[in-house]
Amino acid sequence: MNRSNRRFMSRGNGKTEPEQLDVEHELPASDETSEETRSAVQPIEGELGKLRAERDSLVDRVARLQAEFENARKRAVREQQEYRDFALSDAIKTLLPVVDSFDLALQSSTEKSELRSGIELINKQLHDALGKLGLKQIPAKGEPFDPRFHEAIEMVDTNEAEDQHIIDELQRGYKLKERLLRPAMVRVARNSK
Repeated sequence: MNRSNRRFMSRGNGKTEPEQLDVEHELPASDETSEETRSAVQPIEGELGKLRAERDSLVDRVARLQAEFENARKRAVREQQEYRDFALSDAIKTLLPVVDSFDLALQSSTEKSELRSGIELINKQLHDALGKLGLKQIPAKGEPFDPRFHEAIEMVDTNEAEDQHIIDELQRGYKLKERLLRPAMVRVARNSK
């Protein structure tokens, strides 16, 4: 094999810099040399194949670890949201008796007074605040009975309402973000024909 020839050229500043000449490298055409070259290249190709396989294995492993990490991150976010929803529903459940008491207080007295106006205002503020958190009332009176959202306390024989429809609501039911928080306690009509 020939080595690259180098020569030093003087630049205008008095420094000499190496300049590389392009010289083609030619392998001798003898059979012995090419056999030696092949025998030297084969272990290198084998090692290169092993390194490629190891690289591919490591790239696959990194991709799997990234996917596992992303799944764990999503699971942690979902669990945190579920915990927040559970804590919120627990807090709202403790406030529902207060809401019921306000509703009963407003139903018991019909006379207009400053006290009633104050209770109405507080009741509205409480309902608005709970509504912003995702609390919704379950419609009951006049609706068809749905065991997913209503709890039947009594079946009343009557022809004044349609069969299996709610005629009276004893306690309001609530959903929190489409999840049942408390079923409505109701009386259901039963037509006897």
